[in-house]
Amino acid sequence: MKKATITQLPDPSGTSPDPLTDILRSGARRLIEQAVEAELTALLTEHAEETTQDGRSRLVRHGHLPERDVMTGLGPVPVRVPRLRDRGHSLEKIRFTSSILPPYLRKTKSVEELLPWLYLKGISSGDFQEALGALLGPNAAGLSSTTISRLKAAWWEEYERWQRRDLASRRIVYIWADGVYFQPRMAEEKQCVLVLIGADEWGHKEVLGLTDGYRESTQSWRELLLDLKRRGLARCPELAIGDGALGFWAALREVFGSTREQRCWVHKTGNVLNAMPKSVQPKAKGHLHEIWQAETKADAEAAFDFFVETYAVKYDKAAAKLAKDRDVLLAFYDFPAEHWKHVRTSNPIESPFATVRHRTGKAKGCLSRKTGLAMTFRLMMSAQAKWRKLDGANRLPEIVQGIAFKDGIKQLQAAA
Repeated sequence: MKKATITQLPDPSGTSPDPLTDILRSGARRLIEQAVEAELTALLTEHAEETTQDGRSRLVRHGHLPERDVMTGLGPVPVRVPRLRDRGHSLEKIRFTSSILPPYLRKTKSVEELLPWLYLKGISSGDFQEALGALLGPNAAGLSSTTISRLKAAWWEEYERWQRRDLASRRIVYIWADGVYFQPRMAEEKQCVLVLIGADEWGHKEVLGLTDGYRESTQSWRELLLDLKRRGLARCPELAIGDGALGFWAALREVFGSTREQRCWVHKTGNVLNAMPKSVQPKAKGHLHEIWQAETKADAEAAFDFFVETYAVKYDKAAAKLAKDRDVLLAFYDFPAEHWKHVRTSNPIESPFATVRHRTGKAKGCLSRKTGLAMTFRLMMSAQAKWRKLDGANRLPEIVQGIAFKDGIKQLQAAA
């Protein structure tokens, strides 16, 4: 017998099982109507002095547009948008278009962001209406499998347009790189999603590149980096942050040869501790923290030497994993101290994918290439909208100008 993906809920038979949600939905409707009315009032006030030839007001209210439901996180909320009549004889008629309720809005952004998450959680297209009915109420109409298929097609088209955008005006200072594997797996078992996030000279973070690759190979990363360069990203970023995957670093040196490298301390800590017995790991982890939390590079070097000397005798593999990346683990000391917490790890990529990375395998089969990329693109765009600027954004133009930093502190240039 086929196991149901979604637990069946009892039929409410017309009686709301959640009166609190009904109250909230009713309140939301009133708030929306008040906000739209305020928009219309502002437009009428702006043109209050304009009159027709016979002295009447040029702009007047003219009823409402037909009521429609907008799907929100509270379920469907019925809304009505007031209409405006322009009685003037000008060829350019004044029209009222609400910024809160655009003419064709049917779903809020929160619902659209929910759909790719549900898909990556293993909900098939055929089960979406049932799943959203459980989340948003039994009247969650218009979200059938056909609708979901259309949305996925629209997301793919949006992704393709995004892939062609011009980057010539961008000055990227930092980039974070990672290859993301998630369940449900993509069509090819060894496929992953290659993600590049950049921070520009004003401290704004954005997704720079996103495509599929084969096991984070050098060729896959090279293609992504060359594509960014072809579309205008000609100037080398100042610093790249990522884990120890050799494919990315080899490609970076070919395409952006002057970009400095910083290994992710979270990944490095995990790799080193995995080569040690569990009984030793808590103490060793504390010694690793003393390295990258040191105030100066000299103190970090001393803590680095202490770790290697302390553990190399018994745990030579763990010490070797740390020692081989010494220089690229401490590169952040040559950048502003305000940025250290941003550039010591690849957390800007890890965080948006944390849920996807660690979810259990619930999917039916696997994702096609187009579906996997479209879903990942939507997730990243949703996450990007909530990202804040880097701390110490005023330091970024100084890095671009070539001003040196030592132990996170700006160095005064010698007089000519």
